[in-house]
Amino acid sequence: MKVAFQMDPIGPVNINADSTFRLAEEAQARGHELYYYLPDHMFYREGVVYAEMASLKVRRVEGDHFELGSPVVTPLTDMDVVWLRQDPPFDMHYITTTHLLDRVRDETLVVNDPFWVRNCPEKLMVLDFPELTPPTAIARNLEALKAFKDDHGDVIVKPLYGNGGAGVFKLTKEDRNLASLFETFTGFSREPLIAQKFLPAVSKGDKRVILIDGEPVGAINRVPAAGETRSNMHVGGKPEKVSLTERDLEICAKIGPALKEKGLIFVGIDVIGDYLTEINVTSPTGIQELERFDDINVAEKIWKVIEAKRG
Repeated sequence: MKVAFQMDPIGPVNINADSTFRLAEEAQARGHELYYYLPDHMFYREGVVYAEMASLKVRRVEGDHFELGSPVVTPLTDMDVVWLRQDPPFDMHYITTTHLLDRVRDETLVVNDPFWVRNCPEKLMVLDFPELTPPTAIARNLEALKAFKDDHGDVIVKPLYGNGGAGVFKLTKEDRNLASLFETFTGFSREPLIAQKFLPAVSKGDKRVILIDGEPVGAINRVPAAGETRSNMHVGGKPEKVSLTERDLEICAKIGPALKEKGLIFVGIDVIGDYLTEINVTSPTGIQELERFDDINVAEKIWKVIEAKRG
């Protein structure tokens, strides 16, 4: 198949951690032709969605991990598969790329399905499963957030469309900084804030469970660094080997059918203790860590699903 990766610049990626690199490496090993382009290199003109893309070869060599051909303007419908793999922020630029990709999805398999990526952002899809999540509030209204904090004591507050642990704050019951924090966020952004009841179990880790076509394949545990509340690996969280618990499997069984129905082939959910906190569909990570811990080929499992869908 011809496979294009819509992603961030490939030069700086960590070849031992980046999930997109691992997906490309496995696709190449399976005989697929690889292409690469940046989101800014995609455009619409007179009924056709194009990208200025280059052929791509990857290799697991530090500092020499990719080779690109000359860029050529190509209709995206010439591709069998397009991977939507640029990182958030989930802003209007990101949303616009999903609208353009919508226009090719009848002829080209876009992974994950751009319609549902747009309509299931990480911290909003969990609202469909309130029985699985900690108490949650979403508001751009200070009084609503104050009332939520008064009810639940220690809370986590973060921007609704943030990522990678950026802008995440823990406020204790006695903390008096909510108003100041609210003013800071709303002073530079129009997005709401999300508040969740703080889960002390995060000290033991924030579990990333990977699902493929709605089925769990394994998990890694991300343990916060000393003095940190956030467990994201971007901010020093340490990945550890972990097994799926009965509660993890229960959560996956409840959300899996919806993920499969929506064409969300590669998903990473976040579980703290017994609670689901996020459903990551934009650009999930964790493939390489899970492969090393569990000695399984996660990328192969993903490609088998894609190849079956393309017939």
